[in-house]
Amino acid sequence: MNFAIQFLRESYFELKKASWLTPPQAWGSTLAVLLLVLLISLYVSGIDFILSVILGSVLGR
Repeated sequence: MNFAIQFLRESYFELKKASWLTPPQAWGSTLAVLLLVLLISLYVSGIDFILSVILGSVLGR
């Protein structure tokens, strides 16, 4: 039990040392991640569509 209390105490002090993002920085990072996910998903979807068309024409479907 003593180990758990010591762990929580040390974790609390380490979290106080961390530098946290401001709300505008957090929103900016969130928007950047969402935009990147959207672009990558569009790219992968496009490649998938092109390859399925090519494979469909090769297999005669």
